[in-house]
Amino acid sequence: MPHKKERWKDESYGDEVRERIEEFAERGWESIPEEEREAWFSRFKFWGVFHQRSGQESYFMLRLTNCGGVLEPGQLRAIGEVAREYASGPVDNPEFGDAWVDFTTRQSIQLHWLKLEDIPDVWERLEAVGVSSRSAGGDTMRNVSGCPVAGRDAAEYVETRPLLDRIQSELRGDDALANMPRKFNISVTGCREGCAQDAINDVALEPARKLVDGEAVRGFNVRAGGGLGGREPRRARSLDLFVRPENAYEVVREFVEYYHEEGNRDNRSKNRARFFVDERGTDAIRADLVERLDFEPAHAGTNLRDEYTYNAGRSPADGKHDHVGVHRQADGRNYVGLSVPVGRMGAEEAIELADLADEYGSGEVRLTRRQNPLIVDVPDDALDDLLAAPLLETHTPEPTLFDRGAIACTGTEFCSLALTETKVRMAVLLRWLRRNVETPDDVTQLKIHFSGCTADCGQAMTADIGLQGMRARKDGEMVEAMDVGVGGGIGTEPSFIEWTRQRVPADEVPGLIRNLVEAFAALRTPGQSFREWVDATGHETLVELAEPEETDYEDPCLHDAKQSWYPFADGDSPAPTDASGDPLPSDD
Repeated sequence: MPHKKERWKDESYGDEVRERIEEFAERGWESIPEEEREAWFSRFKFWGVFHQRSGQESYFMLRLTNCGGVLEPGQLRAIGEVAREYASGPVDNPEFGDAWVDFTTRQSIQLHWLKLEDIPDVWERLEAVGVSSRSAGGDTMRNVSGCPVAGRDAAEYVETRPLLDRIQSELRGDDALANMPRKFNISVTGCREGCAQDAINDVALEPARKLVDGEAVRGFNVRAGGGLGGREPRRARSLDLFVRPENAYEVVREFVEYYHEEGNRDNRSKNRARFFVDERGTDAIRADLVERLDFEPAHAGTNLRDEYTYNAGRSPADGKHDHVGVHRQADGRNYVGLSVPVGRMGAEEAIELADLADEYGSGEVRLTRRQNPLIVDVPDDALDDLLAAPLLETHTPEPTLFDRGAIACTGTEFCSLALTETKVRMAVLLRWLRRNVETPDDVTQLKIHFSGCTADCGQAMTADIGLQGMRARKDGEMVEAMDVGVGGGIGTEPSFIEWTRQRVPADEVPGLIRNLVEAFAALRTPGQSFREWVDATGHETLVELAEPEETDYEDPCLHDAKQSWYPFADGDSPAPTDASGDPLPSDD
């Protein structure tokens, strides 16, 4: 029997939903029939419009799309101006204040605290500069990820920007494919570092070479069925296909159509593409794809996975593990990667960043999968002035070890699935770690990722130290807690974390991390990375070293923030509110 969400989508989905959003916006929040809200909120997601959690009724998050992380000149400024004008809530965040943008792990942006009544105006402002929220959420093809410096990278192996643009316009733009069985992630990696993280995508192209008629040809190998959520992670598996760049779009499209037609629409807990690949097997999928294609694809070529260094836990001598810092482009200019710990930047800062990109670069800004922005096309003679800009004191290209490796998802601040608050807690944790933990000078990477639940939007499963939100009892009270794991990474041999401690009260996690990192510093061999040390250390020893400990760390919301309407607000929620943000009268 089809899931209820399939019935809702059959009634209305895709591009036609926009009309209804605009109608509801014109008439106001209360015009959405209460008994239909669950269905409409599910459909709204296709247009990137997500209703925020319980207690925040009438407030919405808007997720944007920008294929491969590219923000063209003027786009970031428009987003920052929209955030400044519209993304203000009824209460300030104690760490980040009011009105900000969130950079995501799929190279896009989210805005919070939007009123439904303002969504059409927001769309008009953003679409005027080419920014869309179409297909940003729901059961559809999500933002396509790629190397954020595609077309700029001095060591790019295969050109990918034309392919990414075609996937964006022709495939994601096809309303006939809007209604997928579940959300669907596509990545295209043309670089040597593997920064689109093909291993955790539903279908992925990775750079490869193949000897064809005596000629070495550059192209892509095809993988499918990767993903992280639900504590059931999968590495994307090889489909034993090599395709030339001119045939790559057709292969991606055929796989999307194949899953669209054959994917399970009944059991939503088992219908992501990774389970589809589990059930069918790579050999059968390859055979079916070959039958569907208009050309005869070759078997897989030699991949470049042994060169992957992005979030791979390898020595910095092997190559880049992120895009932070100053890097040379293929054309002799530079790109400058800024560190935005936990991915949150104030609206005014975003506008300032856009100004810097205009003044010192081409105006284009790129976003990475590590929640960081890049200013591209900076000539040598402008580099010193850019690096001296005040904004780069806050969001520096030379961050501390802990700031550089931090990622955090949305958490209970806005997400109904999350079990714990994430972004403020991670910001406080980073300050504590900077003050209290020393690391060897040659350690330049330590990835700490925090997800508020097992959906793992913060990609904790791929971190050196992964944190996932839980709850636990401490001193007779329910508190926010975390499961802690170590040893994840995406690279030559992708691995997911091993769980070392379960349900650790949040105020004991900083002490645990300090104990673990200090043990690493004392026991590692010279030049050994954290992941290499974990691989060389037995599981039971890691469990012993990861000892929870109370310290002078003060947690910002230890006592079950999920039960409040906002983790940092006292009293009752003002929601629902009208278009002006004034509380609506209660029917009681």
